[in-house]
Amino acid sequence: MNTEIIQCSNTTVCIINSRAPLITDVQSALDLMITLEYQTRCTNIAINKEAICEDFFVLSTCLTDEILQKFVNYGVRFAIYDDFSSYHSKSLKDFIDESKHENYFYFQPSVELALINFVELNKTYTSEATKKAVV
Repeated sequence: MNTEIIQCSNTTVCIINSRAPLITDVQSALDLMITLEYQTRCTNIAINKEAICEDFFVLSTCLTDEILQKFVNYGVRFAIYDDFSSYHSKSLKDFIDESKHENYFYFQPSVELALINFVELNKTYTSEATKKAVV
């Protein structure tokens, strides 16, 4: 597992690249998230598709929902980056498209686009927090 911390426009992102699955079930996802947050103080995690077991991408297993719910509950933003064109499930493709409107998790074809998305989300969040503070 390679881990890199990138700071960009007041946004810190932990980028993970692994050839072996690191997330195989809910507990391994929770362990990884908590470990990274403790070690890096980072609440934005981008991980490559290979680092996640294939069952995650089979929506009928409910593993996707259970894992993503943990990230949302702990306030950790989560991006999965890589090529998803090999998946032919309509429900998965729809889920990937719908995630573009989420604030806590999404899918991107590259790590660069995942970073851009984190920065944009941070700008939006900072802008909304500033507006609330002024009102």
